[in-house]
Amino acid sequence: MTSPRTTTAEPASSIRDAAGGIVALTLATFAAITTEMLPVGLLPQIGDAFDVSDGTVGLLVTVYAFMVAALALPLTLGTRRLPRKGLLLTTLLAYTVSDTVVAVAPAFGVVAGARALGGVAHALFFSLSIGYAARLVRPHLTGRAMALVTAGASAGFVLGVPLSTTLGTAVGWRLAFGVLAGVCLLTTVLVAAFLPPVESDTAHTAPVAGRRPQLATAVTTNAVVYLGQYVVYTYVAVLLLHAGISESGVGPVLLGIGALGLLGLWFSAARLDVAPRRTAILVLAVLAASLAALALAFPSRGGVLASTAVWGASFGAVASIFQTAAVRTRGASPDVAGALVNATANVGIGGGAALGALVLDRRGLGTLPWLGAALVAAGLVIVLVGRRAFPPA
Repeated sequence: MTSPRTTTAEPASSIRDAAGGIVALTLATFAAITTEMLPVGLLPQIGDAFDVSDGTVGLLVTVYAFMVAALALPLTLGTRRLPRKGLLLTTLLAYTVSDTVVAVAPAFGVVAGARALGGVAHALFFSLSIGYAARLVRPHLTGRAMALVTAGASAGFVLGVPLSTTLGTAVGWRLAFGVLAGVCLLTTVLVAAFLPPVESDTAHTAPVAGRRPQLATAVTTNAVVYLGQYVVYTYVAVLLLHAGISESGVGPVLLGIGALGLLGLWFSAARLDVAPRRTAILVLAVLAASLAALALAFPSRGGVLASTAVWGASFGAVASIFQTAAVRTRGASPDVAGALVNATANVGIGGGAALGALVLDRRGLGTLPWLGAALVAAGLVIVLVGRRAFPPA
């Protein structure tokens, strides 16, 4: 019988050697994050179509995220003996089905159900992709590999969500979801062709005893920071509209703001293998300050655009920071660490959307950035205190 070692790829000794697999994962991540976040840009149109409030439509993000938060770890543990590549392809097909059903949904309840299916796929996808990226290269290149794969998420914010928002505003939100379903299907074909197989989770190096507290610190901080981010980001389209941006201008503005996230991604790719602790501290400090600046500037259009630009640039680095920190604690296998990062990020995303809906209805838009800034600042404090989870190198 053929052993797993003879049918899987060995970790590459350079990023160039792993380029094919990294690009395939990056494309898959682009499709995944665009599917997750598309309702953010089309929130007003979806609400109008089904005669529901902005806060209720925002709960589509909550439903999706809470499915991920609840299922990421059990699904990852339950499938750890199965081939990684086959599972990854299954999640991409599920995204395709989810987006297709949303595009033709006759009622808001059907939209919510289709989003729940996407949430199940997402529960496995990022756990798999984080573990996959860690296996494609040798350990000293983990930070750069994570950052490059995360470029797909940044591209989802930079290109996927804004362009889909622009398309949805111009010709209808249903067509935007239909086009995204086609993108997911095409991505599935490309990933099947170009992503090399890797060993299953049970074949990977065992976690190091005594490292679970560091892993817990890293993923808890991840949840807090994402909570602060998505209290605000879920309602960014509404914020922009109230700051004087036209409905047709929201997509282009999101495109410009998201493009700046590539600066944060570039910074993390350059620094995470050299100075991970200083990178985390600097990024979170700038993120918290930019949200506070947004709160001060709202509803001034110029101030909102300027502060949101800095906000977008700093958040571009966040995902790779926490993915790398969690894997490097070696408190669990890469897939389980990825599941925990995935789950806690989505606790933050879903909790942020729900908390934002509550604050939006009771306190108004201007309160959201203040709350987001406070939560990100709390995450920064945890990083400052948790030196063993966020070491200098």
